[in-house]
Amino acid sequence: MTILHYVGGPTALLRLGGVRLLTDPTFDPPGEYPVGGRRLVKTAGPALAPADLGPVDAVLLSHDQHPDNLDRAGRECAAAAPLVLSTASAAERLRGPVRALPTWESYEIGPVRVTAVPALHGPPGTGHLTGEVTGFVLTGEGLPTVYVSGDNASLDVVRTIAARLGPVDIAVLFAGAARTPLLGAAHLTLTSEHAAAAAAVLGAHEVVPLHFEHWEHFTQGADSLVTAFEAAGLGHRLRLPRPGEAVEL
Repeated sequence: MTILHYVGGPTALLRLGGVRLLTDPTFDPPGEYPVGGRRLVKTAGPALAPADLGPVDAVLLSHDQHPDNLDRAGRECAAAAPLVLSTASAAERLRGPVRALPTWESYEIGPVRVTAVPALHGPPGTGHLTGEVTGFVLTGEGLPTVYVSGDNASLDVVRTIAARLGPVDIAVLFAGAARTPLLGAAHLTLTSEHAAAAAAVLGAHEVVPLHFEHWEHFTQGADSLVTAFEAAGLGHRLRLPRPGEAVEL
């Protein structure tokens, strides 16, 4: 049984093969959070606290440099975890239990193999501005294959992952069509239409979007996701848990 317990934003507890994996921990309350000379505005707090989730076996951290993916309380949660898998940049900055997992390399957590996959947090050529980001593919004998995108905006990246590791059974896609003044009108995460296209490329039977609500810099939300998936003939594959809800996948 695979269960995803949605906390809010990019944060969810994924229970797969008896292993408990937490994505991008964010547990701070609503408010303004600085990023360099800019700020991000959080509009809603998490539905659950770390204590509500219980122990985790590992944190899957797509990146550490933005407070909408790792905030102050999230850092405390990550530091208390036995293992954090992330980018080399995050491992250097955070230290502690953080282990760098290079792209296409894998790490075994019980019966689950975690493989790091590429992610592009904006248009091509903007990585020096947005920083290093990773996604993850989870596999194991007798287990569904799960893709966790992290903050990826590129369908070409999704096609590369599908060609190398696909198809997948479950796609956890960070959506929301995020925009900030850093890149103007360019999207930093998948649009709803691109999320539907990614689901088709991956052959995913079930799709759970994350990171599409609770922050002002998201330009698309649940309604546009439903519209896009229905237009693509994939509405039956879309799962939209409410904050605090656990769904069986």
